[in-house]
Parts: sequence; structure tokens; C-alpha cells
Amino acid sequence: MGMFDAINAAASGLSAERLRMDVISNNIANANTTRTAQGGAYRRQLVIFEPRSGQTSFSQMLSQHMDAGLGVKAVGISKDDSPLRKVYEPSHPDANKDGYVDMPNVNIVSEMVDMITATRSYEANVTAVNAAKNMALKALEIGR
Repeated sequence: MGMFDAINAAASGLSAERLRMDVISNNIANANTTRTAQGGAYRRQLVIFEPRSGQTSFSQMLSQHMDAGLGVKAVGISKDDSPLRKVYEPSHPDANKDGYVDMPNVNIVSEMVDMITATRSYEANVTAVNAAKNMALKALEIGR
């Protein structure tokens, strides 16, 4: 593992968590959107990550001569297919004949928990970059 591999891996985590925070923010912003361009209520979105190195598990990584991972990458954003909430509101313009409106499948509480998790992961990656940077600086001081 080279000197900058740790920084590159943490930087990929920073990018991935930033995308995750953007998607969560979009979910929160659309928590009451009942009409989209595709038709119907907004559906919650989720970011899909996978390791950059192609490793699929920790045990596989250990069995292949202890190669370190190369970070993470976002491979897509998927829609959550869980059922939409039905709310009785007959005066709403999008209400069906029975007076029920299909509301987005966004739960604000779980979105906020996800946002806190993404923020903590982002902070952990910043800490990893700073630690790698400090180690590189200390290594340069040895030669003085």
C-alpha cells in the first residue's frame, strides 16, 4: 500500500458520503410531493455503494495476500419500492375517488438518522485523510 492509497480511499468515501447526503436531502425536500414528472407520488431514493477493489467481503480480502481496499464507489441510485402512504384528504387535488392521497414513502425520522450516519462517516473519512497527511509529514521530517 503506497503513501497516498489511504488518502485516495478516504477521498472516495468523502465523495460517496457527499452523494448520499445529497440524496437524503432530496428525499427530505420531497417528503410531501404527490405529483412528479413520471406521474404519481415521489418515491424515496437510495444510493448503492460497492467496493472499488472488486473485493466482496473481508474474508476474501484476507485470503488474497492482505491487499488493502481501494475505497468505495457509488454505482447507482435506486428507488425504494416500499408501499406509498395513503392519507385521507378528500379536498386534495390528487385524491382518488375515495378521498385518499398517495403520499411519498419518505419517513423523515429515518432520513434524519441516515443523514446523521452519513455525516459521521464523512467526518471519519476527513479524520483518515488528516491522519495520513500527518504521517506523511512526519515521514518527511525524519529525513531532516
